[in-house]
Amino acid sequence: MAEVKSPKTDGGDLVISHQEAPAVPVYYDDKDFVNEDGTPTEEELATLRRVAGQVPWTAYTIAFVELCERFSYYGVTQVFTNFVQQPLPSNSATGAGRIIQQSGALGLGQRTATSITQFNQFWAYLMPLVGAYVADRYWGRYKTIMVSIAFAMVGHILLVVCAIPSVIATPKASLGVMILGIIIMGGGTGGFKSNISPLIAEQYKQEKKEVVTLPTGEKVIVDPILTISRIFMYFYLMINVGALTGQISMVYAEHYVGFYLSYLLPTIMFIFCPLIMVICRKKYVRTPATYSVLSRSMQLMAFASRGKWSINPVRTYKNLTDGGFWENAKPSKVPANERPKWMTFDDQWVDEVSRGIKACKVFLWYPLYWITYNQINGNLTSQAAVMDTKGLPNDILSNLNPFSLIILIPIFDLVLYPGLRKMGFNFTPIKKITFGFITGVLAMIWAAVLQYHIYQKSPCGYDAANPDCDPAPINVWAQTGAFVLIAISEIFASITGLEYAFTKAPSNMKSLVTSVFLVMSAFSTAIGFAFVGLANDPLLVWNYTVAAILAALGAFFFWIQFRELDKQEDELNNLAKTTFVGNGGPATETELEAANARRSSLVIEKP
Repeated sequence: MAEVKSPKTDGGDLVISHQEAPAVPVYYDDKDFVNEDGTPTEEELATLRRVAGQVPWTAYTIAFVELCERFSYYGVTQVFTNFVQQPLPSNSATGAGRIIQQSGALGLGQRTATSITQFNQFWAYLMPLVGAYVADRYWGRYKTIMVSIAFAMVGHILLVVCAIPSVIATPKASLGVMILGIIIMGGGTGGFKSNISPLIAEQYKQEKKEVVTLPTGEKVIVDPILTISRIFMYFYLMINVGALTGQISMVYAEHYVGFYLSYLLPTIMFIFCPLIMVICRKKYVRTPATYSVLSRSMQLMAFASRGKWSINPVRTYKNLTDGGFWENAKPSKVPANERPKWMTFDDQWVDEVSRGIKACKVFLWYPLYWITYNQINGNLTSQAAVMDTKGLPNDILSNLNPFSLIILIPIFDLVLYPGLRKMGFNFTPIKKITFGFITGVLAMIWAAVLQYHIYQKSPCGYDAANPDCDPAPINVWAQTGAFVLIAISEIFASITGLEYAFTKAPSNMKSLVTSVFLVMSAFSTAIGFAFVGLANDPLLVWNYTVAAILAALGAFFFWIQFRELDKQEDELNNLAKTTFVGNGGPATETELEAANARRSSLVIEKP
């Protein structure tokens, strides 16, 4: 097993580092059968089945922290639409509609509600860039998470204040406090999200494939990539357990008691996040900040692009994408007298940066996918309000999405994916993401067809959302297909995106690459703002149709662009790991000595 040491830092956090030693994985039957032959041969790689290893217990505690955070986040955001869109029910000061009325508070309409929910989505997924930068450069992941939790707590408290009956009585004041709470909570959420998923994945330290013998006598390969994939699968499952319980309970709290309770209970649940993080602090593997790594990567890219620019954009593109772009920037390829002082890294780090850039290019297509997902808590919630709910709150149906994920994730992990591997089908991340786009398209087609039938059967026709209009005689459970399809698309696209960010990022830039993946949701929301005009009668069929078309185009061009990258999956995962860590400011004597030890042939002019 890995030897754990706890060196003291200069006034900073205690950092747990691991000295590599042979890992002893545990399999589905929780027994260890380690083959002494070690890493697999080429023949074994081609013929043996691959399995996941044991998930460390510390990862489960972090997953529970994520559950609590998602309970609190989705609990409050689930009721945003009704709080803003629907008017205050008669004879209710808290906004509770109880059995016979629709819950509401501010009565500002669907377009305003959609704008606010989309702003919240945009802001919460833009801020991960800031959280990742602070974590990688200054504080490290653990401290950044703790500070982010403090910010989010303040935001939660402000949301409770905006829903107090005396504040609701003054709609402008309530809206102002709500928006302030969203801004502060979103800042904390962003810092939390960009760091919590790398933190959980780095608890698993085995990096090399290993051949082992199962109790059945079958030889298999323990693949760290599959273990990381499993960690993210169940991390995402815990996200949705939190989301499901938070959303359902807060909908009923809103419906029967009032919005203040829908904001108060998530705040109480959120308190468990810092408690668990503090209790388990000394047990976590915590990567320290690397200070200058981001600036070094930018210097590297600038250095690699020297002489590549042309007034001819086609020529520039060809120069920047030719096979020698990164190869010629490796320290071993640069004459000693031409190496800049900051070039203290090794060739392996250049390969890792190149791989990370490829991952970021993959993520650039995600905004077109997230447009489909973003319909859940906005337009699909409003769609349910004009259907026959049989007494159910209109925002309860969106919980079919996390409920489906809780059921489907174990099925995919234990049945579908292993079955495909046994059949010899290599279901790589690029293929999964492509399927995620396609199922997102199918979800939007379902929603568009359903909306068409609502208009056809509503007593008010294409003015179905009119408050004075009776619901369309269509059972609200007809939305089930859209929510289940979106859930399947998340397993393929969203979970795989988190996995891809962690496994393809440079070892000292995990948070940053993860934040690039997350911020694509913010860009998607920005694109969604352009279509807010479609989020109203009589244009809602077009709203879902446009989302389907954009995601379909994304699926097609995504596969066309990355089908060759798909063939490089094992090669990218098996890159030699860099020993470059990085520190603040220019290269120091210590860093230069480390660089010289890595590359004995390297001669650097000391600053």
